[in-house]
Amino acid sequence: MEYSALYNSPVGPLFLVENGCALTRLTFGHTQSSVPYVNASHESPLLHEAKKQLDAYFKGNLTVFDLPLEPAGTPFQKQVWNALREIPYGYTRTYAQIAAIIGRPAACRAVGGANHLNPIAIIIPCHRVIGANGSLVGYAGGISIKRQLLELEQSGPQKNSFSMFS
Repeated sequence: MEYSALYNSPVGPLFLVENGCALTRLTFGHTQSSVPYVNASHESPLLHEAKKQLDAYFKGNLTVFDLPLEPAGTPFQKQVWNALREIPYGYTRTYAQIAAIIGRPAACRAVGGANHLNPIAIIIPCHRVIGANGSLVGYAGGISIKRQLLELEQSGPQKNSFSMFS
């Protein structure tokens, strides 16, 4: 059985879903689809921990999430999402760099597609992927939220020496 919770974050409401073993989705907004909504007084320990870690992340006190994750996707998508998890807090990579990292240097567009379908936003940090020219392109939560997340990480404990916001 799946359980879900709404988390009111500094970038707006986030909807979290878990399957009893791992987090399976983190999406923007109030989207519940067919998953039963569990209110905060009955939320699972995993959803409680996810909210706790998100609180720490948004306060700038957490740079690496430590949660069991089970994103649903193709083997290629999962390969891309695993590569995204290796992008350090406060840093960015281009689609081409991710394609090269996974050994598919010609797959920039496919990497972009997998990035777009990331079911666990923020925790699998697809917001850290930018265009080849440094532009903020595409984000499920919107470019303004992508910018907020990157700015949060730029001001966090592990500041990147490259700032795309200067």
